[in-house]
Amino acid sequence: MASAIQKIALNVSRDIPFNKLVLSQSNVRRVKAGLSIEELARDIERRGLLQSLNVRPILDDAGVETGTYEVPAGGRRFRALELLVKQKKLAKTASVPCVVREAGSAILAEEDSLAENVQRVALHPLDQFRAFRDMLEKGMSEDEIAAAFFVVPTVVKQRLRLMTVSDKLLDIYEQDGMKLDQLMAFSISDDHDRQLQVWEIVSQSHNREPYLIRRMLTEKTVRASDRRVRFVGLEAYLAAGGYIMRDLFEADDGGWLQDPTLLDRLVMNKLQEAAEQVRAEGWKWVETALSFPWGHTRDFAEIDGTPVVLSDEEAARLTALHSEQEAIEAEYAQEDEFPEEIDTRLGEIEQAIEALEERPVSFDPGDMARSGVFVSLDTDGTLLVERGFVRPEDMPVEPEVDHDESDGYDDAIDHRGDGDDAEGNGREGAPDIEPEEEDGLKPLSDRLLTELTAWRTLALRDAFAANPHIALTELLHSLVRDLYWQVSGVDCLEAYVREIPLPVHSPDMPGSLPAHALRQRNEGWKHDLPEDEDALWQWLDGLDDTSRLALLAHCLSFGVNALHESSHGPSLARSVRERLARAGRLATALRLDLVEAGWQPTVENYLGRVTRARILEAVRGARGNEAADRIAHMKKGDMAQAAERLLDGSGWLPEALRTRNVAGRNAGEAGTADMSDNPDAVAAE
Repeated sequence: MASAIQKIALNVSRDIPFNKLVLSQSNVRRVKAGLSIEELARDIERRGLLQSLNVRPILDDAGVETGTYEVPAGGRRFRALELLVKQKKLAKTASVPCVVREAGSAILAEEDSLAENVQRVALHPLDQFRAFRDMLEKGMSEDEIAAAFFVVPTVVKQRLRLMTVSDKLLDIYEQDGMKLDQLMAFSISDDHDRQLQVWEIVSQSHNREPYLIRRMLTEKTVRASDRRVRFVGLEAYLAAGGYIMRDLFEADDGGWLQDPTLLDRLVMNKLQEAAEQVRAEGWKWVETALSFPWGHTRDFAEIDGTPVVLSDEEAARLTALHSEQEAIEAEYAQEDEFPEEIDTRLGEIEQAIEALEERPVSFDPGDMARSGVFVSLDTDGTLLVERGFVRPEDMPVEPEVDHDESDGYDDAIDHRGDGDDAEGNGREGAPDIEPEEEDGLKPLSDRLLTELTAWRTLALRDAFAANPHIALTELLHSLVRDLYWQVSGVDCLEAYVREIPLPVHSPDMPGSLPAHALRQRNEGWKHDLPEDEDALWQWLDGLDDTSRLALLAHCLSFGVNALHESSHGPSLARSVRERLARAGRLATALRLDLVEAGWQPTVENYLGRVTRARILEAVRGARGNEAADRIAHMKKGDMAQAAERLLDGSGWLPEALRTRNVAGRNAGEAGTADMSDNPDAVAAE
């Protein structure tokens, strides 16, 4: 016969006046955590006490109950009630529901206190989301929900954002099939079909990191920080019916625009409107594009405009601004830094001065009738209008000159500034993407080498132009070599500069630091040049030595050529090798550092163009074997993306961009980079 199961008896529950309760020293909670006592008191004031206190009778020396009780479990609730009593919101004798442990129990008070805290299970985030959703559907606002649970509204918004995730993915998360940060990554999009497609892909992969989920969900979108978005404005995009994806769980830099086609149409419409306004000025032609190729003005002559003279009112305003600026700087000359309001005012003054000094330019109507304008989008998202360019066929015909009687020279080389192109439209043909099945440390393609060396050539020109001493040394070296080692020509001086075009380049080159510096330098010199040849000679003759050397270096920089070219035949191959060797010598003399010049490896300019072995070689050289091993299993596309993050800030350069004897840029030195320099890249893996 089976023995009867002994039934347990639960502790009695009774209401005890608050002034008969004291906090037990056996309460194990010592460290403050979670809701504050003040917040808990406000919650009890609003909702009442949702959970009884656990108490034990206090005995006197004879073992007799004294009528008072200690509270070993529920100390925070006790303190919240105590605060309400002090605030006179609760009577001292108010009844408090308590579960009473009998006197002399074998269960220690510390055990009760520990059990109540340890055996408590935190609410599952999905349950919290569903509760918030139900309250929202029953009429509570997000702010009211946040106030009721003493959390910031952002927490409520984040939890409610999970409403955009497919129910199937919510079920997978509920069954522990994915982590919370992965689920949150899916909330960036409300396209349930796409969410399920991405999960099907990543669930079969070793890499299920949230960053990968976000990238796959946003790969056909446009960042809100894109220059096109800055040009048209988010408001215009939204007004046209566009939609923005936001990430409430991670910094998203303004989100992602889901309709690139709509965005491009808005950009081109706005560019066309600007072009029509420019055309109304009287130009013969206006060309419009999102961006033009690098060097698109090379074959055009350029007409000069006349800056509009300041009006009397503008001149007085400019003088007043300069005076105010000088007075402020003199007043705070001994201070380490300006007060915030003074610094703000100085910034306003500088902007006002710049606006007045950058004068608009007027052109002769006759020149405008044979000239044109390029209208495009600048790298910072502003309108770029380049006026005054003449096509070769529209150039006036020069009368024939009897060269036998001429004491001058026929042709003047006009080095105009290159245009800007952030999209890489100057690149001829499609990029030479390496097939997935090809691997190994095979030589870099000719096109990729040309693009890399175009970057190096541009940076080398900038460094060359900024160092007149080396520029003059290089010129004298060329002249002496021609004089003593080659047969002289029939002209009086066979020294000239031929601008080397850079039609093949990566998209990031036009917006780079060297490109910006060269454009600024070129515009500065062009602004100072006289109008005719005789005046130019007199002007050059009167320049001080420093200015002459600086101008010489600038002019010579257009002829710097460090380009790799595909060679057919031993003679051309030898010429290219000799050129690159001399360019290397020049780079070493200038201590050219492509990292300082702004080049860094990306999927577009290098990592997506080489084999997996090359990618791993780069990561291994910059971040070590462990980092390379962590991405070695990935497919090439994912590996290139991961490598871009790992190499960010590492200072690694491909061999074609390295300069001998520049510290930290050689292959052996790059491998010493500390992983801590790039915590985001490490975390992403």
